Amino acid sequence: MSGGCHSATSDHGPAPTRGASARLRVALVGAPNVGKSALFNRLTGRYSTVSNYPGTSVEIARGCGTVDGLAAEFLDTPGLYSLVAAGEDGKVTRRIVLGGDVDVLVHVLEAKSIARALPLTLQLAEVRRPLVIALNMTDEAERLGLRVDARRLSARLGVEVVPTVAVQGRGIDALEKAIARAARGSVPRIPFYANGVGEAIRTVRERLSGVYAVDPAAFAALLLQEDTEVRATVAEAEPDGGRAAFAEAAVARRKFDAPATYRIAVERQRVADALLEGVVRTDGRRSSAWVETLGRWLAAPFPGIPALLLVLYLGLYKFVGSFGAGTVVDWLEGAVFEGRINPFLESLFSGLPWDWLRSLFVGEYGLLTLGVRYAVAIILPIVGAFFLFFSVLEDSGYFPRLALLVDRTFKRLGLSGRAVIPIVLGFACDTMATMVTRTLETKRERVLATLLLALAIPCSAQLGVILAILAGNPLAFGVWSLVLLGTFLLVGAITAKLLPGDSPYFHMELPPLRRPRLGNVLMKTYARMQWYFLEVLPLFLLASVLLWIGELTGLFRLAVAALTPVVAALGLPAQTASVFLFGFFRRDYGAAGLYDLTQTGALDAVQVTVAAVTLTLFVPCIAQFLMMWKERGPRTAIGMLAFITPFAFGVGFLVNAALRGLWH
Repeated sequence: MSGGCHSATSDHGPAPTRGASARLRVALVGAPNVGKSALFNRLTGRYSTVSNYPGTSVEIARGCGTVDGLAAEFLDTPGLYSLVAAGEDGKVTRRIVLGGDVDVLVHVLEAKSIARALPLTLQLAEVRRPLVIALNMTDEAERLGLRVDARRLSARLGVEVVPTVAVQGRGIDALEKAIARAARGSVPRIPFYANGVGEAIRTVRERLSGVYAVDPAAFAALLLQEDTEVRATVAEAEPDGGRAAFAEAAVARRKFDAPATYRIAVERQRVADALLEGVVRTDGRRSSAWVETLGRWLAAPFPGIPALLLVLYLGLYKFVGSFGAGTVVDWLEGAVFEGRINPFLESLFSGLPWDWLRSLFVGEYGLLTLGVRYAVAIILPIVGAFFLFFSVLEDSGYFPRLALLVDRTFKRLGLSGRAVIPIVLGFACDTMATMVTRTLETKRERVLATLLLALAIPCSAQLGVILAILAGNPLAFGVWSLVLLGTFLLVGAITAKLLPGDSPYFHMELPPLRRPRLGNVLMKTYARMQWYFLEVLPLFLLASVLLWIGELTGLFRLAVAALTPVVAALGLPAQTASVFLFGFFRRDYGAAGLYDLTQTGALDAVQVTVAAVTLTLFVPCIAQFLMMWKERGPRTAIGMLAFITPFAFGVGFLVNAALRGLWH
């Protein structure tokens, strides 16, 4: 781990022997949306690095902290509901749990959903590693009139249960002390399962004689549930290749009157319900019933869809488009850069005797007058406005409700409601969203989401600029919106029919609706703006250098000349060819070029609409294409690029023909 947080062990090595210099390794485990990341931030002081788990493309956040005076490394693992993991991210968390190189497991669960979460606690107990339960969001449970007797539950489970409210920092000190006590060697009791489940696990466990990092009972239970990855692990660990254990598991499965996965899940839930008897009480008070009602409304077609349209209008059109891309950009780009900075830079470099060198820094394609101006004056305020809007929605708990709202529509596109997270994130940064598609369950769903992100989802910078351009023309904005929506639905539906594979399964834990906390919102916005700016500025500068080289060598003029007939077929003037060349470097770079062009009045209303549609559908930026290459492979990435480029120009041609026909 960089930044001074070095682990005492490797990612696959044995558990460390704790001593004065050993670093405690703690993994936060739990379902999505239960507050693991908020708890991680509290425990690490928000210092963390992100890196791929060895051998996978799944990223794990790691952070430094202290636990009762002992140096610790914390791992924020991907969410999962069961050790019978679905998807690459869930399997990575399971490998961490079963790998034995983590000193303490912290199961983070939502207090009001404790009955659904406790079966995973039982699975973690079967691993027989030090375990602590962080009973998070207890404030929300109390507002619903639910009281959880943490001490009684702790006594029954044999592990410490610590009530927390991560977003407020409540219970963090007690949790750290509980982790330190657990690290001294206490392990949970293996749960007692009746109805033949416990006996089946025991008989399979007795056939496991190999060396395992954790208690073989966990592997026995997963063998009974026919987990292929665990089967391969057992085959490698057992002297006989696992034949005895596999045969015993087959015999045990035949004794059940239902599939083993179902029978084991039902028994775990029965045990969980028994553990909670007398632990969870209700006082009949429903002080936040109206919040629950609002949450249900937002997830229902009515009034969920009108509410979504209102959120998009106020958040994207008015705040990001009108304010961010309009008011702020106009001031920065006009008053600050054009009025003061650019003239100063022009005069500063006027003394250079070589025009070719001076044009590298200032001028039409100068590093400072074009690259820095685009990045700072046009892109950064738009991205900042979007990330602020995105962080407010994220902190409020709205996104999981949006996922439920769109799940039925997304199913027709071969996606589940879970895909709404990368799709919405694409409106911030398509590169980041493409990376997040790895959380989707199937390869088919990941390919579909990646294609739709590359084709029909404009990033915040491009979106903000285009909204600013179209803000004064409602008809143009309507045409642009309908074309994008139609493309998203049509291409998604057709591709879903052509790609083989099953429809994805959708399950998501609903966190409570909350009033966004200003500190959380500003922290997330700042972190994302910093990440984006550090990524975008070097690329903008590189694009300026390449354009400068192209201008000096004449290659840029040749490329513009080659594109001129294409843009002419769309009814666009020759100047727009350079805008599409900008788009080859970055979507937002091209959008900024279009913004400059419209400011001069070079395009009429139809041309602005056609250019906005074509540029939005045009090839993804270099960073996104490279991420597509990394995540989906070169053949898929190149295939998508080969489809998107002619498709964008074809749609632009049709839009121009339709609008000119209506116009005349």
